[in-house]
Amino acid sequence: MKKIFCLIIILSFPILTTACNTDKENLSQKEKDYGVFLSIDASEMEKLTSYQTVVIDAQYFSKQDIQTLHKNGTTVYTYLNVGSIENFRDYYSEYENLTLGDYENWEEEKWIDVSDTTWQTFIADLSDSLLEKDVDGFFIDNCDVYYYQLTGEIFLGLTEILRGIKASGKDVIINGGNTYITRYRQTYGSAKDIMSAVNQEEVFSIYDFDTSTCGTNTAEEKAYFCDYIEACSADGMDVYLLEYTTDRNLIAQIETYCEEKGFRYYISDSIELD
Repeated sequence: MKKIFCLIIILSFPILTTACNTDKENLSQKEKDYGVFLSIDASEMEKLTSYQTVVIDAQYFSKQDIQTLHKNGTTVYTYLNVGSIENFRDYYSEYENLTLGDYENWEEEKWIDVSDTTWQTFIADLSDSLLEKDVDGFFIDNCDVYYYQLTGEIFLGLTEILRGIKASGKDVIINGGNTYITRYRQTYGSAKDIMSAVNQEEVFSIYDFDTSTCGTNTAEEKAYFCDYIEACSADGMDVYLLEYTTDRNLIAQIETYCEEKGFRYYISDSIELD
């Protein structure tokens, strides 16, 4: 199953009370501006047509599918996993020898050595093939491999990959990756040469894998991520939030915050993003 990275430190948070199983139609319709759908393919295109901007896994869509969305007025970003590898990908066996360890809570996935030039070349080739489908940009996942393994080699490997993707001239949204991006900005002054936007999961909400429930993030974690995304905004980045909740009060808080800051957001009832 395709997925978005959820923070490894989830289990340290307080009791969560809301099951994430309410129909999307019951959520605020304001999120129609932006939607993230990583567990669907072209057979479910109808889910995308009401959104101005969508994130999909374009490996499961054709160029014609994406052009159809463009004709509908929809901007299309493709998911690209640079820091880990899933065992359902047809290239898994070829690169399994580069894996670094298990990805907590996602049994089908392992972290990968981004410092290896073989992997770097593969990602460059894969991004080129996705560009041939006329995507508008990339939604880069799992730069948190640098959090998993805090080494200079991993930092430089990610930097090589991201600079190459950004050189395409397309938008690059980095999902999470706060540890890496913070170091990058401290080292180089700005992250504009590797990204054009940040997508941050679980600023206001939080998901517990043990109980399959979602609830409210701690005040401390919320403040940390607000500071982080606002720093990205000050560096010239667009900001997107991806939240998992069906709580009306929490949804209202997310909407108010994003409207005040000029940030875009998507509120999902499922971490599978389907």
